[in-house]
Amino acid sequence: MRLSTQKHKKHTVPIRDIAIFASLGAIMYVSFAIMQGIPNIHPIGLFVAAITLTYRAKALIPIYLYVLIYGVFSGFSIWWIPYLYIWLPLWFAFMLAGKLKGQKKIQVFLYMAICGLHGLSFGTLYAPAQALFFGFTFEMMIAWIAAGFWFDVIHAIGNIAAATLIIPLAGLLTRLRYQTVS
Repeated sequence: MRLSTQKHKKHTVPIRDIAIFASLGAIMYVSFAIMQGIPNIHPIGLFVAAITLTYRAKALIPIYLYVLIYGVFSGFSIWWIPYLYIWLPLWFAFMLAGKLKGQKKIQVFLYMAICGLHGLSFGTLYAPAQALFFGFTFEMMIAWIAAGFWFDVIHAIGNIAAATLIIPLAGLLTRLRYQTVS
């Protein structure tokens, strides 16, 4: 039985996109692994942003491939569970930001602000899982967030710097997405 309705076609992922998504998920992990020696400095926010601006909702595929690969190579443990939700606020913010049409200079600063805020809030986003798994009280969770604040500041600065490359990377991904194969 052949299902070729328009509704069915809307929800399919072309083979080309599957290959690109697999490559992007792997590139995200490798870029993270390469920069692991520098605490909280990595280009994952850059990739999440550019992929989301290019592929919209389908961006969740390479994002979660990255999360899966990260778990495979680093171990599926309690620390990994927040990675199942921690990228969603960033993805959602870029889903909204992608609908705004404006000057590139304004977009650059908006993208930098979004990435910076995600980096700054990383510990806060991570904290509920820590509290749940380790039985933290609310006060203990706040203390845990405060203790990691300077790491979040470093994360924010790294994300802001990486965010300057979102527009060029999204442009490259768009060209790659629509490039014809000869």
